[in-house]
Amino acid sequence: MTVKAGTMMSDAILSADQLVFSRKGHRILDKVSVQIRASEITTLIGPNGAGKTSLVRILLGLDEPDAGSIHRLDDLRIAYVPQKVSVPQELPMRVRDLLLLSREVEYAQISEVLKELAVAHLEMKAVQQLSGGELQRVLLARALLKQPQLLVLDEPAQGLDVMGQQALYRTIAGIREQHGCAVLMVSHDLHLVMAQTDNVICLNSHVCCTGHPDDVSEHPEYIKLFGSAIDGLAVYSHHHDHEHDMHGNIIESDAAGCTSTQGCTGHHD
Repeated sequence: MTVKAGTMMSDAILSADQLVFSRKGHRILDKVSVQIRASEITTLIGPNGAGKTSLVRILLGLDEPDAGSIHRLDDLRIAYVPQKVSVPQELPMRVRDLLLLSREVEYAQISEVLKELAVAHLEMKAVQQLSGGELQRVLLARALLKQPQLLVLDEPAQGLDVMGQQALYRTIAGIREQHGCAVLMVSHDLHLVMAQTDNVICLNSHVCCTGHPDDVSEHPEYIKLFGSAIDGLAVYSHHHDHEHDMHGNIIESDAAGCTSTQGCTGHHD
């Protein structure tokens, strides 16, 4: 496997070409090629066992593929947000303590990023007492302290209700706008991320289809994988005149409205 760093010829900051990856005689990734472009939100979807986690681990440099090459921008700063973290109940750790573990930062930086993600009031709260939505936003704050060029999110809305998921995806889109970083997001619910993603990669050991979410949702390979899950559900956008917090509560009116989506669901690793 070849890993190259340097100035990319295109606007891709991270790309993989013809990746092959097997475990115990089972081909998990078969000639997979992907590109992550600067300032774009890319969503990786696929059924259970499609190889999404394996691909992300390889892109992060945690696993080695059997064949293929990876190209990274010189000194690419990557921040990874896992689905969840487990903190022992007997370990006293506040949100501020968790953020201080990431790198050398000043309290002012911590306060600023917590305020940006609307969780400044949680700074002194025990991590074990956070709800699922609160913890995801704290983990996002921890990642942003690294000033990443690429933010990698593994099922960030796992365990949240629909309103909470929509609010979190809008937050992620806002992070891209404010920080200019690229986002690679693993998700199983294309219908919720459609309004907040630029590019979709549909994976099932190989890349089945890739492109704009509207195009992917109508692609024969996508329908073949998720057709039973989308029967009777249309993918569409609608507008409403209010905003929700991470728990789905109405927090403010917005005359311009916000966009949410509805459609098909799939399975996840």
